[in-house]
Amino acid sequence: MASAEDRYVFFVEWFDAQADLIRRYMLTFFPRDTTLEMYDQKNKRPFLKRSEYAGISLSDLYIGATLTVHSRQLKVIEYADVYTRKAMEANKSRTLALIKPDAYNHMGKILQMVHSAGFVVSRLKMVKPTKEQMSKFPGISSDADATHMASDVVIAMELIADGAISKWQYLMGAANPGQARSENPKCIRAQFGTNETANAVYGSAAAEVAAAEIEYFFGEGNVWPTTALFNNCTLCVVRPHAFKNSGDVVDNILSNGFEISAMRVWYMDKATAEEFTEVYKGVLPEYHDMVSQLCAGPSLVMEVRQEDAVQSFRKLVGPHDPEVAKHLRPNTLRAKFGIDRVKNGLHATDLAEDGLLEVEYFFNILYNRSG
Repeated sequence: MASAEDRYVFFVEWFDAQADLIRRYMLTFFPRDTTLEMYDQKNKRPFLKRSEYAGISLSDLYIGATLTVHSRQLKVIEYADVYTRKAMEANKSRTLALIKPDAYNHMGKILQMVHSAGFVVSRLKMVKPTKEQMSKFPGISSDADATHMASDVVIAMELIADGAISKWQYLMGAANPGQARSENPKCIRAQFGTNETANAVYGSAAAEVAAAEIEYFFGEGNVWPTTALFNNCTLCVVRPHAFKNSGDVVDNILSNGFEISAMRVWYMDKATAEEFTEVYKGVLPEYHDMVSQLCAGPSLVMEVRQEDAVQSFRKLVGPHDPEVAKHLRPNTLRAKFGIDRVKNGLHATDLAEDGLLEVEYFFNILYNRSG
């Protein structure tokens, strides 16, 4: 039980687009009542008085995390005191997790197992590596492994949890799927692995290599080209409130015969969310709340492909209002994962002519901005 004095202090940065400046604050989180306050160090004055902010919990606070506070995206860059550093580093750790090409059809189920196990999916991207790239990856031990990993797309994830490495190793199971089935039949490799090469997933073996492996896939110096194909496509955005169900959403999409050809976790700031949803401004009464929801946390963004992709995917997604969807089309995604007209589970492209435009916005324009 947290005492009244428990507090965790971090340095955070916010990019002020209007002033073209990076502003730095000291953020203090009080777990007893989930309140937080922010202090402007440069101007030596409070920036945000202590107030309740239900959207953030202690599990959301770690180095590299992106928080959204009153539509401002804050990047946690370092611990601000010794107590916070010791408390966080004693528990929180990170690991690289890869979903291999052989598990493409099972990636939704695997992603949902990740969420259900209590991991935070901090970063995620779909990449199409070459054999040469995988040969340079620290975790590849054989030519057969490099060849297999380069055979199709790979889902790379940075996972955060208490004891993340050992926790992910247990969830994966033994490298040999046969051994995994005898030791832990509910683990990922027991369910989806075929052999020691095509065994569905990979994970960092130890803390000292995890940082290098995460840097390999997510570091600023390593630019991975988009896997988006920009044809016969529509856009799907799993909204922040439904992010914990994104594995189930992905599984539904794949099991209904759609292809997912690009995938990435995005943290949208207010400017990006407004630019993306500008067409709804003045049309939907809940527009501003919809923008705020897109800024509330991570979204899973995907290029979804099929013949006549926009219209066929809209049928799977269902009516804009989840209440209507639950009554008229209960098997649709919004009926399953939507709550109300703002938190309606996911965005899907409305008009056939906008499918390519929306995919290009994320996987060309924004993708090239962020690397």
